Amino acid sequence: MEKIASFTIDHMRMFPWVFISRKDEVGSEIVTTFDLRMTKPNFEPVMNTAEMHAIEHLAATFLRNHSTYGSKTIYFGPMWCRTWFYLLLKGDYESKDIVDLLIELYTFMSEFTWEIPGQSAMDCGNYLDMNLPMARYISKKYLNEVLLNIEDKNLFYPQ
Repeated sequence: MEKIASFTIDHMRMFPWVFISRKDEVGSEIVTTFDLRMTKPNFEPVMNTAEMHAIEHLAATFLRNHSTYGSKTIYFGPMWCRTWFYLLLKGDYESKDIVDLLIELYTFMSEFTWEIPGQSAMDCGNYLDMNLPMARYISKKYLNEVLLNIEDKNLFYPQ
């Protein structure tokens, strides 16, 4: 069996950046998949499931309610190596196209102080496994260390 493309990337050379993982044709539309690398794989500690779960709920809610990207958001969710998230958008994008959206999203998550959307037994299958303070911390770290200082070299997989 052939390795899928993401298993052919040298993860020892990865840093917290924003990458296009793939672009797929779905009917007449393009779907762009972004990797939002939040930690340096195999060097930094991975994120715990509780903060990842909180980030997933916050980001999915924010993105699906966004005035511009709400109707273009297909999916936001974790990669279970626990170092990044996927964002799938309808449309043919480059990483630089969504930097402002990500700044808006991660600012929202880093400042969020209310009840996490969907954090109830009726709304979520594992509602007790969420950690808002850590989700805020990780979001602020990614915002300050990556998104607010992003350079062109941080928008592509390292070669």
